[in-house]
Amino acid sequence: MSSGKLQGKTVVITGASAGIGRHMVRECAKQGASTLIIIARSEDKLERLKAEVLMQYDDIQVDIFSLDMGDIAALQETFEKIKWNYSTVDVLINNAGFGVFALFEEANFEDMKKMFDVNVLGMMAATRMLLPKMRQQGHGHIINVASIAGKLATPKSSVYSASKAAVLGFTNGLRMEVAPHGIRVTAVNPGPIKTNFFKTADPEGNYVKNVARWMLTPEDVAAKVVAAIGKRKREINLPFVMSAGAKLYQLFPRTVDKIAGRLINKK
Repeated sequence: MSSGKLQGKTVVITGASAGIGRHMVRECAKQGASTLIIIARSEDKLERLKAEVLMQYDDIQVDIFSLDMGDIAALQETFEKIKWNYSTVDVLINNAGFGVFALFEEANFEDMKKMFDVNVLGMMAATRMLLPKMRQQGHGHIINVASIAGKLATPKSSVYSASKAAVLGFTNGLRMEVAPHGIRVTAVNPGPIKTNFFKTADPEGNYVKNVARWMLTPEDVAAKVVAAIGKRKREINLPFVMSAGAKLYQLFPRTVDKIAGRLINKK
């Protein structure tokens, strides 16, 4: 029997099969969510996660949807089902995303397009599909997982940073639009996390090696995100040192650019 702040709540999580998404599923179950709608490309991983959750909690409903968030037509079909098949959707966590680190001049255009399709357009489309339901309910919480990279871009992450900056811009504008309808919007800006993200983003492992001291655990990030559900939390910025660096960049961009040349360009 689960109990906690999410009792009776229906939570949708994209990118749920691995990394912080998987741990957010576990944390939401721990906090008593009555229905978890978990979305990712890998149906096998989703099935295993569902089985794990149901073994621990017998009073929860876990529904899985296999979906590539970059396929907008398939996304709209899936979210149309969610919109009509569930009486309420209390929380939407837009977590799906990926990155590829490369010098812009050498970057593959298909990788660039895919990053924007998944990180930006997929996130926007999912949000737009569920907003009418939340507005009708008179409540809801949308959590968009962006990145510190959206505030502080570095070489080899120019395209990824651009996609996450778009997430932040969208999140900030949406927050003001939907506030009158009782809907809360939070941005999550983590630094590097110990997940499989870097198997794609940094296959040679150079970046991971150089930032190991600042890397976050997915469990810690997930716990902080779920703890913010229902609160008027504008942003979650992790870790402190990188968040401070992003703030310094806003105040002293030229200085940080010079420092970045020596300390941050480690990909």
